[in-house]
Amino acid sequence: QVQLVESGGGLVQPGGSLRLSCAASGSIFSIYAMGWYRQAPGKQRELVANITSDGTTNYADSVKGRFTLSLSRDMAKKTAVLQMNSLQPEDTAVYSCNGDVLGFRYWGQGTQVTVSS
Repeated sequence: QVQLVESGGGLVQPGGSLRLSCAASGSIFSIYAMGWYRQAPGKQRELVANITSDGTTNYADSVKGRFTLSLSRDMAKKTAVLQMNSLQPEDTAVYSCNGDVLGFRYWGQGTQVTVSS
């Protein structure tokens, strides 16, 4: 079992920055990838970025150059941090963290990011 707890998010003005953190606990040694998805009102959920345990990252075209995903680990937790810079109103969405083990994807509870003046 894996538990994912997200933090960060909130309201920011256009051009601002936010940092989302996703802490995985439980069977963290079974996690081979973590990432972030987002879903805006009336739209389908889309991949923002993911990262594998060897540090390989993949970003949506819409966030390349603005968002950075990193992964850290200690004995108890594996944490995926999404640094979001130059935020725009179109980045407004509920952001959800995922943790992938063989044959299953765990999800966090989601956190709201709102970019508005």
